[in-house]
Amino acid sequence: MVENSNLLAEQRRALILDEVRRRGGVRVNELTRRLNVSDMTVRRDLDALARQGVVEKVHGGAVPVMEASTHEPGFEAKSGLELTAKEDIAREAARLVAPGSAIALSGGTTTFALAQHLVGVEGLTVVTNSVRVADVFENAARGGSAASPAATVVLTGGVRTPSDALVGPIADRAIRSLHFDLLFLGCHGLSVEAGLSTPNLAEAETNRTFVASARRVVAVADHTKWGTVGLSTFARLSEVDTLVTDSGLPAEAREELAEHLRSVLVAGAEGPATSG
Repeated sequence: MVENSNLLAEQRRALILDEVRRRGGVRVNELTRRLNVSDMTVRRDLDALARQGVVEKVHGGAVPVMEASTHEPGFEAKSGLELTAKEDIAREAARLVAPGSAIALSGGTTTFALAQHLVGVEGLTVVTNSVRVADVFENAARGGSAASPAATVVLTGGVRTPSDALVGPIADRAIRSLHFDLLFLGCHGLSVEAGLSTPNLAEAETNRTFVASARRVVAVADHTKWGTVGLSTFARLSEVDTLVTDSGLPAEAREELAEHLRSVLVAGAEGPATSG
C-alpha cells in the first residue's frame, strides 16, 4: 500500500478495503503509518466501511465480512451506497452513447444512475430488464416536449429479483431476438478470476443472454465491487470491451484489470483516466 496523505476519502477507503481483503485483516496503527494519516481518520474510514457492510471492526483493527456468495441485497439497500462514485461512472459512461443507437441496460443501481444521464440523448432505442431504468425514461417522456423526442424503451418481461431486474426464460427469449450496439452491465462482483458475477442464478443467465446479443459490452462497476465474487459468473473479462469505474479503485487493481480488458475508464473529480 502506497503512503499518501492527499488521497480522497473514497480512494483511501478503497485502499483500506483492498488491504483488508488481501491480508484477511489489518490493524489501525499499521494503516496510520502506511497512509500517513491520523488514528482518528483511519477509525472514521473503518466506521464508514463497516456501515457499508464490507468490513467488521474488531479490537485494534478490522477484518473482512465473509458474505455468502448467494446473498443478494435489494435495490433500496444498494441505492444509498457510493453515490458519488456511481454518479461519476454514469456521467463518464453516458459519453459512450451516440444519438440514434440501440443500447441495452441491465439491472442495478449504477445503470439506474446512467439512465438519468441518457434521457436527453436523441433517437435512442433502449432495451432493459430493469423496472427502475424503464421508469426513468417513462418519467422523462411524461415531462418532456416535442423538441426533445423520448427514447423508445423495450422492457423485457420476467420474474422480478430483489434488485428489481426482470429475469428468467421470458426475459431471455425477448433479449435473444434483439441486437444492440452497446450493452451496459452492472454487477455484484468484479475480479480477474471470476469476471463479472451475481448471487442470482437466473439473473446471471439473463445477463449472459444480454452479452451474446451485444456488439460491444461496457461494465459499470464502482471500486467496492473489486474482489467480490458472487455465486455465478455471467461474463469473463475477455467478453468485456470497456470497464467504467471510479477513482476509488486502487492503482494496483487498475493495472491488473488493464491486462485483461481492452479499455479501463476511471471517472473521478480530476477527470477520467484511460488505460488499456
